[in-house]
Amino acid sequence: MTGYSTYTRWQRIEDWAKKLGFRLADPKHGWTGVGDTDTVALYPDGDSLPIYARDTDIFTGTFSQVETFLTGWVRYQQYAAILGAADDRRVKRYEEKELARQAEQRKRAEQKQMMEVLRASDAENRAKKK
Repeated sequence: MTGYSTYTRWQRIEDWAKKLGFRLADPKHGWTGVGDTDTVALYPDGDSLPIYARDTDIFTGTFSQVETFLTGWVRYQQYAAILGAADDRRVKRYEEKELARQAEQRKRAEQKQMMEVLRASDAENRAKKK
C-alpha cells in the first residue's frame, strides 16, 4: 500500500501546488538528502508568478518539506491580505504589468534580431552587386 499512498500524496500535493501557481517536477540539480527518495522541486506554472524565470526551481525538498512550504505560502498570502499589503486585485494588477513588460522586452529583442538579419542580408546583397 506504500506505493498507492505515495501516489495519492503526490496527486494531492500536485493539485495544491497547481492552485497556488506552481508545478511539481524533478529537481534539476539532483539535490537529495540522505535517504530522501521522494524529493521534488516547485517551479512557476505557466504565466503565474511572472517575476520568476520559468526554469527556476523555487523550492526543492521532500514531500513533507513541500507541504510545509506551501502551507507557509498560503499563510503569508493570508497575512498580507489581513494587513492590506496585498490583495488579489493588487497582485493581479502587478502580475499583469510584469507580464506586459516581459512581452515588450521579448518584442524588442525580436525586432533587434530581425534588424540585424536585415542589415546582414543588405550588406550581403551590396557585396554581390560589386
